[in-house]
Amino acid sequence: MNKLMNTKFFILAVVIAMISWLPSAANAAEDLITPNSEMTTSSLAQATSDIEAPIMLESSDLVGVSFWLISMALVAASIFFFMETQRVSSKWKTSLTVSGLVCLVAAVHYFYMRDVWVLTGSTPTVYRYIDWLITVPLLMIEFYLILSAVTKVSSGIFWRLLIGTIVMLVGGYLGETGYINLTAAFVIGMAGWAYILYEIFLGEASKVSANNAPPAVQTAFKTMRIIVTVGWAIYPLGYVFGYFTGSGPEESMASLNIIYNLADVINKIGFGLVIWAVAVKMSDEAAIPAKS
Repeated sequence: MNKLMNTKFFILAVVIAMISWLPSAANAAEDLITPNSEMTTSSLAQATSDIEAPIMLESSDLVGVSFWLISMALVAASIFFFMETQRVSSKWKTSLTVSGLVCLVAAVHYFYMRDVWVLTGSTPTVYRYIDWLITVPLLMIEFYLILSAVTKVSSGIFWRLLIGTIVMLVGGYLGETGYINLTAAFVIGMAGWAYILYEIFLGEASKVSANNAPPAVQTAFKTMRIIVTVGWAIYPLGYVFGYFTGSGPEESMASLNIIYNLADVINKIGFGLVIWAVAVKMSDEAAIPAKS
């Protein structure tokens, strides 16, 4: 069993390492292609040199440092969650696997985002929202999954949380990319977030947790609600610092990205750790009668 676990760990680590190399490989491949698909000897030599040259991260670049730190933290978290699925009972494996997927998907996008920032100094808005469009709905689905692991839950909870998430993200994206007025986009995004908060505090999800879930799941549900309330409040704070403070473009984008990065590491990894804790506790408790 231990040998099998070690083999799985090694394979997973290799796959994630290969994924982390993809952004650099993609940039290198792009550098090898000129607009007319012809390459002179000198340009080929220059492109080869560019491939071999590492991306230089300045010690004073706090935003770049935050991208690198968080990308590695997300990789470590995804490996941890995937390996811990072997420890918990079958009904909790899906929740823990989703936590691992959230961190893995985010890590891949952070590999690209950190390269964009370090190489160009510009905000990787498109990559960030692609990441959020995948990972944030998965985080919301976790509310549904932890409840469905212990009791019968209607699909309406799933769909309401998903709709609120999409409204929140689409509003933010349309504002940050300039498709609609920044203030209007901010209001739309906040409305989606408020809808989510209503569902997990006063809606059906909250009632199912209070009336049907065991104490450990209720505690996890409440902690996850705090993360969505306090942790997610960091995102609109970043939006405000990035677009409404009147600071210069460079200072505004630095504040925006540092705040967004901080929010991601708290909300993605922290969310997963809450689910891991309840999954381990419930699995251990369920295993005790079987041993006696």
